[in-house]
Amino acid sequence: MRLEINPEYNYLENFVLSLPNRFEKDGTCIYDGRNKIKVFEESGLSLNVKSYKIPIFFNRIAYTFFRKSKAYRAFSYAFELQRRGVETPTPIAYLETRKGGLLHRSYFVSLQFETEGNLREFLDEDTTNEGKEELMDAFAEFTAELHEKEVLHIDYSPGNILYKRVDGHYLFSLIDINRMAFRPVSLKEGCYNFRRICGNDNFFTRVATRYAQKRGFNEKECVRLFLRYKYEDREQRSRKKRFKKFFGKN
Repeated sequence: MRLEINPEYNYLENFVLSLPNRFEKDGTCIYDGRNKIKVFEESGLSLNVKSYKIPIFFNRIAYTFFRKSKAYRAFSYAFELQRRGVETPTPIAYLETRKGGLLHRSYFVSLQFETEGNLREFLDEDTTNEGKEELMDAFAEFTAELHEKEVLHIDYSPGNILYKRVDGHYLFSLIDINRMAFRPVSLKEGCYNFRRICGNDNFFTRVATRYAQKRGFNEKECVRLFLRYKYEDREQRSRKKRFKKFFGKN
């Protein structure tokens, strides 16, 4: 077993250590997919606990001897994001368990972020963008600032970007942060980072324009790249779906 805890929350150590025994039976489930996320009320705090799926055998070997686990990366990257002035739920701890000497279960614990929702719930490729202009502009500026701080979220999808209004302004917070890069972000790489965001052409044009303005890039080139990467990503996903359907895969 391996545990690392934020020193400010050492008093939660017993709770974290209890997770392998109580995660499945306690807490309130808020997401159940490849991984599972539950919220626990403990010591007057709302704690978000993410339990990662048990890796396949070869990945168990890799995560044990050659690579850091997803839980470890989420924990350490959260501190790095905060150091750079980027909002993300406060990291509490990560816990890894072993079975047969190899990584088995891993958990990442953070404070629950009070939010109005995520961008997936707000944006839809098939609907109008009317009334969303303020959020669109704020999101473009947030991402430009993110990239200027040399932060690249590899899984930059709408479900991983939380938002809420604070004092009349939008505040964004990043989650699912176990895949990050901290280095200069070029024009092409920055535009490519938007490819998985939902939205129609008008949305992408507005966001690309505001993004270019904030970073000092050519606006027309940003719009061109945004739309190009968007449609290439859609086509790639469509091919994967057809492939899975053809071979009878779910």
